Amino acid sequence: MYNDTIDFEIRMREGPQATIKTVRIAGNEKTKDFVIRREIRTIPGDKFSRTLLIRSQREISQLNYFDQEKIKIDPVPNPEDGTVDINYGVEEKSSDQLELSAGWGGYIGLTGTLGITFNNFSSKNFFKKSAWDPLPMGDGQKLSLRIQSNGKAFRSTNFSFTEPWFGGIKRNTLTVSVYNTKYGQTYDMQTGMYNPNAADARYISTTGATVSFGRQLQWPDDYFSLSTGINYTRYTLKDYAIDPYNLPNFSNGNVNNVNFRVALQRTSIDQPTFPRTGSTFLLSAQLTPPYSLFDPNFGKRENPYQLLEYHKWRFNGEWFVPLGKPAGEEHNKQFVLRFAAKYGFLGRYNTNLAISPFERFQLGDAGLSNQFALLGYDIIAQRGYPVYETSNPKVNPDQQSARQHFTIFNKYAVEIRYPLSLAASSTIYALGFFEAANGWYSMKEYNPFNLRRSVGLGMRFYLPMFGLLGFDYGIGLDRLNGTNSLKDAGRFTFMLGFEPE
Repeated sequence: MYNDTIDFEIRMREGPQATIKTVRIAGNEKTKDFVIRREIRTIPGDKFSRTLLIRSQREISQLNYFDQEKIKIDPVPNPEDGTVDINYGVEEKSSDQLELSAGWGGYIGLTGTLGITFNNFSSKNFFKKSAWDPLPMGDGQKLSLRIQSNGKAFRSTNFSFTEPWFGGIKRNTLTVSVYNTKYGQTYDMQTGMYNPNAADARYISTTGATVSFGRQLQWPDDYFSLSTGINYTRYTLKDYAIDPYNLPNFSNGNVNNVNFRVALQRTSIDQPTFPRTGSTFLLSAQLTPPYSLFDPNFGKRENPYQLLEYHKWRFNGEWFVPLGKPAGEEHNKQFVLRFAAKYGFLGRYNTNLAISPFERFQLGDAGLSNQFALLGYDIIAQRGYPVYETSNPKVNPDQQSARQHFTIFNKYAVEIRYPLSLAASSTIYALGFFEAANGWYSMKEYNPFNLRRSVGLGMRFYLPMFGLLGFDYGIGLDRLNGTNSLKDAGRFTFMLGFEPE
């Protein structure tokens, strides 16, 4: 001791690593214990690891069945026998979604939408009357049904089912989906007026089915997963010229699209609703059989689109970085930086044939489907712009009329997000964004630096049963030409149920 100071010397001796003895789970009322236990990494008999505790919390959060802010993990050491008990505490939240909406637009008119998604469904209890409260739940399966219709002019039905642990032993995902869409032309060419009965005489109908299987990989690490799937889509056109620019002289007949899709994904984000850390990457290839390599007359048929031939490549990447150090009671409320990059390419096997007019890329606007989505287009949104069909940003997209959708696209986005509420009853956050994107018709004109730019602000609301509600106000910087105002270059974007690409 020296005057008013004192020195401390602390000696520590680390004992043997504890062994996990008992794992308890509390708070789950609907979700079965096995659904949680198959996600956690702390297994009785293994050595205790703080890293595995953190990973287990992340995996439970990814289920999206529980309030991510209230997941508790309490290790209880037993010095007498060198073991440790681990207690997991969760608080369930509603993860099912109900979509009930109506809209008005174009020749379709008033359209109603009814969609429901059960994210924690139990198919094995479907025929047990006692399990219906109000539905059989708790096995972690996903069941989705969505119907849109306005009567005769337009109808769309989608059904999908996902089993995330097919076989019950490993994280093998099986998904089955079927869909049917019919879009009828309600403009009567003889009278020049709206006639809903004309939709039965002139229409395009799309019917498809997909079966996919995914599995978690252990290398390079277990954040990776690989999925493969077979898709079949059949288009039927009856006196309907849906796209005279890319499908000239084709208004009757059938189109068959049989393709194989393989996707490699890595996801390490901490939670699905409001990610603060981690990243997600997806590289996919969609391939049809190379018919023209075996049939020299493939492109000379009366119906050149009877069988589609193409290869399609996509890459999506997202990074989330927390900004600043949270402190005090508001430790979860901090700014988060999101950076995203997306690429797409549609190619052909045979250079003597044109690139498929199906499966192309549409850029601009809110990312909502229109009649061209019936051709299998990927709908890529860009806030602050209408749908555009030229790769030249200097051409005002508001004055375009031709629809020549792209075979190549790039898109980049930077967002600053700030959470206003992270409660289970409502997750709300504000954001500011900068985006740059463009599309091209061929590799010869491809220029990754020739991009349309936009800036703006937005809000997101995640509500139980209703899912995502959001809006953005974006200003298309390349729509400003010196004679118009910011108001002329701005657009509101609304979203319901999902975040557009």
